[in-house]
Amino acid sequence: MAYQPFDLTGKVALVTGGNGGIGLGMAEAMAQAGSAIVIWGTNAEKNAAAENQLKAHGVSVLSQKVDVADEAAVTAGFAEAVAKMGRIDTVVANAGVGGGARSFAEFDTATYRRVMSVNLDGVFFTFREACKHIVERAGRGDLGGSLVAISSLSAIDGAARNEAYASTKGAVISMIRAIAVEHARYGVRANAILPGWIATDMTAGAQGNDKFNDQVIKRVPFRRWGEPSDFGGMAVYLASDASRFHTGDSFLIDGGYAIF
Repeated sequence: MAYQPFDLTGKVALVTGGNGGIGLGMAEAMAQAGSAIVIWGTNAEKNAAAENQLKAHGVSVLSQKVDVADEAAVTAGFAEAVAKMGRIDTVVANAGVGGGARSFAEFDTATYRRVMSVNLDGVFFTFREACKHIVERAGRGDLGGSLVAISSLSAIDGAARNEAYASTKGAVISMIRAIAVEHARYGVRANAILPGWIATDMTAGAQGNDKFNDQVIKRVPFRRWGEPSDFGGMAVYLASDASRFHTGDSFLIDGGYAIF
């Protein structure tokens, strides 16, 4: 009999920021593996386009306009997702924003607060609702769930002029470890993914910068930008029964940049 733990049939995955970039790359892989998908995003047109793209894989898809920085919106959105899909098995907290400054001394408070509200508060609100749902299911004998936080290479690498962004990405790793310890009794796995230099809308400016490509991307051992599809395999692994004893970990997916 074929090895089948990567089959996600019957599971439901929620991906914040799932209408593009790494989030959509992960959602598409999980859909191909059989998972139903819920995507959250703040752009209704992008949500609709992503929903149609995912439905092409023959799975149920729900798109919702949710701003993860809005606590009430997260609570209502999660409740709606559970009501319409029946359950949530996997939650990928991927939604995030950038925001830096010419120097740390010139870093304005408004940018700092905005980055914190989406990249840290949004993960906190989303995972809190997910844990409520999973603990409630466990009380009925239905144990299990997977929480995945999208951190960043900047959590471990010196991210000059990006102190707010780096701080949020380091913080979510600590949050993941705490959740992993507290919720293992309910069958929950909680892990983080640290992307390196990935070709998404957030890095569009750098992608067209010859100096950046020459000085930074050439240092990547694979000699290329990462792509959203490079995260598909990890998404399926973490959503599947293949990772049922794997928790509290951080996966660096950067093409070898950090070790070069």
